[in-house]
Amino acid sequence: MDQFSSLAGVFSYLSLLTVGGGMAAWPEMKTLVVATHHWMSEAQLIHVYSVGQMSPGPNMMMVAAIGVKVAWIPGALIAALAFFLPTGVLTFVVGRVWTKLANWPWRESIQRGLGPVAIGLAVAGLLSFGRGSITSWVALAVALAVFFATVRTKINPALLILGGALVGVVALH
Repeated sequence: MDQFSSLAGVFSYLSLLTVGGGMAAWPEMKTLVVATHHWMSEAQLIHVYSVGQMSPGPNMMMVAAIGVKVAWIPGALIAALAFFLPTGVLTFVVGRVWTKLANWPWRESIQRGLGPVAIGLAVAGLLSFGRGSITSWVALAVALAVFFATVRTKINPALLILGGALVGVVALH
């Protein structure tokens, strides 16, 4: 039972940190899942997160995989509900209030201020994720190649994923 309450507490808290996307919660997720609760190693968490990024649907469904590791199917359900329910309710409530505040003088300032916060949280998560996942020159080269291909071309990301998998099979195995 303690595992269930721990899962619910951790993922409810993490759900509120996802301003700017799931990567914004990465540093705290790594701290809680790896260092505090020891549910996974950093390498396992990186793997689960990476697979979640490539999967169709909400990429943060990867929290269910952590729940499975901790407490099988009930753990997956608790982790997913704890992660999505608080922000779903909060988004609904804030959206309704935000609409009513359409003419509020502070509204635009708040919106402009939250953009940089979201970017800062996402970049902090990206740097933390990169430190744990770029473990060789080949991995760094793949990361840079994918970054520049994404920024400079209109190549389909699915092709970049397949290319990365191929490099992984050939060079990183």
